[in-house]
Amino acid sequence: MTESGAPRRPVVTELRLSAFRAHRGLRLPLGPLTLLAGAGGSGKSTVLQACTALARLAAGESLEEVFGAVPGGPSACVPRGAPRDPQGRRGFRLGCTVDGPAGPVRLDVAVQAEPELRIAGERLTGADGRALLSTALRDPARRAVRAEWYAGGAGRSSRAPLPDDRLGTALLPLRVAGATEGERGVLAAVEQVVPALRAGFACDPRPGAVRAPAPASEGLLRGDCGNLAAVLARTRTECRTRHAALVAAVRAGLALPVADLVTEPWAEHGRTGLVRALVEHGDGLDPTPVDRLGDGELRYLALALVLLTGPGVLEVDPVREVPEAHQALTVLADGLDRCLDVRQRRELLGLAARMCERGHIRLLGTVYDASGVCGVPGVRLVNLGAERQRQAPDAARDAAAGTAGGPVGVGT
Repeated sequence: MTESGAPRRPVVTELRLSAFRAHRGLRLPLGPLTLLAGAGGSGKSTVLQACTALARLAAGESLEEVFGAVPGGPSACVPRGAPRDPQGRRGFRLGCTVDGPAGPVRLDVAVQAEPELRIAGERLTGADGRALLSTALRDPARRAVRAEWYAGGAGRSSRAPLPDDRLGTALLPLRVAGATEGERGVLAAVEQVVPALRAGFACDPRPGAVRAPAPASEGLLRGDCGNLAAVLARTRTECRTRHAALVAAVRAGLALPVADLVTEPWAEHGRTGLVRALVEHGDGLDPTPVDRLGDGELRYLALALVLLTGPGVLEVDPVREVPEAHQALTVLADGLDRCLDVRQRRELLGLAARMCERGHIRLLGTVYDASGVCGVPGVRLVNLGAERQRQAPDAARDAAAGTAGGPVGVGT
């Protein structure tokens, strides 16, 4: 924490989804360890998809790259039955609050999904409520938005066109010189928001992929954890302390005795340069290849490895200009408790709580069974079905005011 009480590492403390898939007007506070529960169709996975979309936009990807590959296209992100405005447009909004040394900074983005995919408006708001960046789509015939950012000094603000298919906040460091105190404040806010959004790792271990041998040259863990054996070989060599912690965690979650986790070279169908992972039991017993473990055991092993490593081991795209000590990795885990038994779920949540308490890692996940979450220290459990009902009056009021159903209204 800084002297002002703000976290030293920028972190996302709230997510806002308006007219995005199943969510009409969701404001979701996020803690170090937040788990989402709810019936099927309540929008649990949608929340993680929104976080991933914001991360990719913050990394400089275009709207087409982020939403073009969505099944059904960008229009699938708009709730069914959502009306078009008088110009025939429909869209959705994504927003977040990022807390850090610059205080709570808000980012809100309005995306037009129809008739053309483009950013209709964007606003970056400082801790004092000042609009640091505002963009608006003024001329639909031009592939650009009008951007205005706070400069301070005699001019007070600067204006320039920005592309209508990319996040303006991520482009500001290329446009703002930082010559005035106002511009330096804008850059401080940007340098807080962008790293916090980009430091996300979407993780959903696939047991079938984890069982397969992996190329020894792959040193960064993928989201499906299909190259776990190669990463395990690396971490076992480079950090014995973390490896010992992983062995202890796996020992608590597997039914078999666990003395160590090792790897060995492997050849398959003429392919060389592969490694496979094994569980050593000690007492002269033959090791067990991980491909013989059950689905729950494999998911437990993979998720424990994710929680005990960091950006240097996971396949993420952190901001290179910001020291790793000043970034907090956010793990986005869909179906965190999938295939896990009661003991594995309890041990994994305990590990997650301990790691999140240290501040260098955060976890936002979805769970199928909320009963095993209650009472775990440090866990914020959100029932999305109940949360949507609680916030329904606010969403209806926004819709009546014309601010939730379409993309217009964010920019100025």
